[in-house]
Amino acid sequence: MSGTGANASAALAEDWSGWRRWGEPDSGDFLSVIGSGYARSDAPGRAQVALEVQPLHINRYGNLHGGFAAGFADHAYFIGLWAMGRKDQAGALTIDLSMQYLGLGKVGVAMIADVELLKETGKMMFLRMTIAQGDGLIAASTVTLRKVPAPK
Repeated sequence: MSGTGANASAALAEDWSGWRRWGEPDSGDFLSVIGSGYARSDAPGRAQVALEVQPLHINRYGNLHGGFAAGFADHAYFIGLWAMGRKDQAGALTIDLSMQYLGLGKVGVAMIADVELLKETGKMMFLRMTIAQGDGLIAASTVTLRKVPAPK
């Protein structure tokens, strides 16, 4: 993203047209570290979640911090479900999350997580994702979620 002031805002809006904005960057909790981003779903059981990597997301070597990438992945699963129309599972619990780091992430390049719901049972959801920057994969992940019981 380049430009300043109104030009940067216009470029950002153009880059993310067709996406829905998510996040509460000033919530005062861990989610404020992640920031806000964009999401969309164009197929049942699939979504894309995007986040622009900021300087506070890097490690001492100038690359995306692996712990931050894992935190983003955990959050992106829930944003992906939200984009899929599954707001009922916003309070689900992460039972298991696995990350495989495939490349270095950089500041100033948006991360795009492709989220897929693989299987859903009465109490569990199983999902996977890949995270890319530009043309390259930087991580892959799987998660098991314990669903929120339906209200009685």
